[in-house]
Amino acid sequence: MLNHNMFGKKRSYYYLILVTFFVLPLLMPAAESRGHEFSRETAVVKAVREVSPAVVNISSAVQMRKRTSPFSGFGFNPFFEEFFKDFFDPRFERRRKYTSLGSGVIIDGKKGLILTNAHVIQKTGTIKVVLKDEREFEAQIVGADPDSDLAVLKIDSEQVLPAIKMGSSEDLMIGETVIAIGNPFGFSHTVTTGVISAVNRSIRAKDRVYHDFIQIDASINPGNSGGPLLNINGDLIGINTAIYAKAQGIGFAIPIGKAQKIISDLIQYGEVIQAWIGITVQAIDEKLARYLKVPAQKGVIVTSVEPESPAQKAGVQESDIILSIGDKKITSVGDYQSVAKSLAAGNTVEAKFWRSGKKKTVVVKTKVFPIELAGDLAYRILGIRVEDLSGKNQKRYRIIAREGVMISEIKENSDLAGIGARPGDVIRQLDDYTIENSEDFKKAVIKFRNKNSVVLLLQRGDQGYYITVTM
Repeated sequence: MLNHNMFGKKRSYYYLILVTFFVLPLLMPAAESRGHEFSRETAVVKAVREVSPAVVNISSAVQMRKRTSPFSGFGFNPFFEEFFKDFFDPRFERRRKYTSLGSGVIIDGKKGLILTNAHVIQKTGTIKVVLKDEREFEAQIVGADPDSDLAVLKIDSEQVLPAIKMGSSEDLMIGETVIAIGNPFGFSHTVTTGVISAVNRSIRAKDRVYHDFIQIDASINPGNSGGPLLNINGDLIGINTAIYAKAQGIGFAIPIGKAQKIISDLIQYGEVIQAWIGITVQAIDEKLARYLKVPAQKGVIVTSVEPESPAQKAGVQESDIILSIGDKKITSVGDYQSVAKSLAAGNTVEAKFWRSGKKKTVVVKTKVFPIELAGDLAYRILGIRVEDLSGKNQKRYRIIAREGVMISEIKENSDLAGIGARPGDVIRQLDDYTIENSEDFKKAVIKFRNKNSVVLLLQRGDQGYYITVTM
């Protein structure tokens, strides 16, 4: 007969083996996790702890005067306030202080340099910077570039300030974790996380189109502008700059690779110096593509090549169809402009293009536009030549202006001639650039030479006129 006691013992033995080899290993991780105190210290926590001291709060204040009625505050009917507005005493002026909040990040602790968005400090009076440890500084603007929406500030500190570590935006991966730090709605050092949703995005804001943005799903709110976008290692890969108003969870950042050239120019020159290639281009529509026998909307066509320019020296000709510059494909005028702005003077790049049905490649070495060619450039794109004000021409044309440049020659059939401008008129401003002398005028023409149109402030006698001119 079978010994039931022996069978029961064997069954218990088998159960013990099963528990030892299969059940206990499943329980061990839980037991081990209870023994580790720092399991919550993730890479995000470490990155935020390291970078936060370099993130600053920026407030910019503007004092404005508004004339108010002496009857305000007494329940006086607004109708009568409007009626008596011309009799109000100027002493009844109320100053109001408007403050806009933004963020920034220290990029050089020894020199006290801070990177932020240009729109954060636009139209400002006093700029105040507050560190995480609540130290306050008054900042000076080193340089600002509205076209890229970047600005560099400087604060003076007796101690070396904490600075962020620069990363790279050249190898970004869709789906990788990113961290945003800023001051949304005035809440200091707010941290949000997300992933990279897309790269090379273009967005439109007011009258500008910005290219090559990083799209993220980390929450970006008012006040985040100018704050850093970090990778999981805490490296700076972008500057948070905008939110998409029509949807939640969509934010944008300027890639740090694109920003570095701009930062360098702002620190060195106070403005962005555009590299000179020397060509103008236009989009290829279907009709033009059929005529040229090329695929529709493939590249842009060169409409002119400037004399003595890097492009001319490299062998680029009119009617060449640009396909790529460097490693960037060119499929639109916006693509070309974006690549051109990213180049620094002295860069050497390959340009690939179609010519007579064949692909060609040339090497272009960019340079700074020579200021001595600015006079010919102005005549070519604006149709005018100018000269400094002098006693002789002030007397001849009855000029009362003390600053600016005088139009000495105007091309027939130019926009300015058609508008009614004439020799003796004084140019006081070109877009947002104040013109005091011919040197200022040359710099402004070089700076804005790639725009489709500019606004001139012309003075004739004691009257000033703002005129939009196509270039």
